[in-house]
Amino acid sequence: MFCSSGGAAVYPYKSYIVHSLRHIYFSEGDAGMTLKNAALLALIGTILLTALLLWNFIFNLLNLLRGLIPATIVFSSFVYAFASVSVAVFFYVFHRAQS
Repeated sequence: MFCSSGGAAVYPYKSYIVHSLRHIYFSEGDAGMTLKNAALLALIGTILLTALLLWNFIFNLLNLLRGLIPATIVFSSFVYAFASVSVAVFFYVFHRAQS
């Protein structure tokens, strides 16, 4: 039923469909994603991740004050949150620098 040549002999319409989809989504005039759009997308994702890691840090800090977890967990949580904030600031500055 399946052939080893990638299915071209069994499904002759496959190349036509792939060609049609390439023409629709990747036309010659479309430049694709610009650097500014990519920086904005990375900034949005990093802000979401930063919010999650800051929430985790605050939660771990409160649990440390209650005596439920050791201080090493809070330290590693702080490192992750600080790194995420640093990357978010970098993407913000990079996005602003694009024209």
